[in-house]
Amino acid sequence: MFHNVSEASISRAILKEFAAWLEDYITSDVIIVGGGPSGLMAARDLARDGFKTLVIEANNYLGGGFWIGGYLMNTLTFRAPANELLDELKIPYKEAETGLFTADGPNACSKLISAACDAGAKILNMTKFDDVVLRNNRVEGAVINWTPVSALPRQITCVDPISLETKVVIDATGHDAHVCKSLEKRNIIKLKGYGPMDVNSSEDLVVEKTGEIYPGLLVCGMAVSTAYGIPRMGPTFGGMLVSGKRVAQIAKEKIIGVSKESLETVVATN
Repeated sequence: MFHNVSEASISRAILKEFAAWLEDYITSDVIIVGGGPSGLMAARDLARDGFKTLVIEANNYLGGGFWIGGYLMNTLTFRAPANELLDELKIPYKEAETGLFTADGPNACSKLISAACDAGAKILNMTKFDDVVLRNNRVEGAVINWTPVSALPRQITCVDPISLETKVVIDATGHDAHVCKSLEKRNIIKLKGYGPMDVNSSEDLVVEKTGEIYPGLLVCGMAVSTAYGIPRMGPTFGGMLVSGKRVAQIAKEKIIGVSKESLETVVATN
């Protein structure tokens, strides 16, 4: 039934393809740390518009809380006008009451992952963000390692990470805000920590505050809550998707600006 190939051929095909695209993405336009709903939404929009986009995800799966919703019940909620994005992503939904919609978590998550991949975003899963590349008071890349390395006892492992360079880094790591915290621990920025639940204020504020928190570093999704002390929002996801779209638009402007600066520097040097 199936074509006859050797085990060595299978291993060679995996290695050849993975190594080729990873080498290409050692430099990119944007690195999105975190493959949850806001990060995937941003990746879809950026890649679709021709920007070289890499998503780093510590888990072996993408989607974060988008798979399961709240309290192990895999029904997601969205408040208007986020249903317009569900239409855009072709995610089926129902109206629970005026302005409140529900969708099936696995269906919604799989469609968002597919949309990001189909747009051309590349994914490095099982890859843990370790640190930023910081030059001239600007974030210019990410330091990464395999997730399993961090799970090993420190006394029996010494595996150095590698670095990737980019024009913009987006922190989409949820409440953990891992990228922002890498700057906070060096007293470069100060985070406020997220506040108690208040969905009506949280979603609007998360979208409003989405943007650049430090030169070269943008923040979206629930990482915004941690950065600015905004209330948490729980298992409603409209703010996540809209924040992802907003950060993608801001990232495009920043990337174009960085590219222009680099060109002007080359011209001036010559």
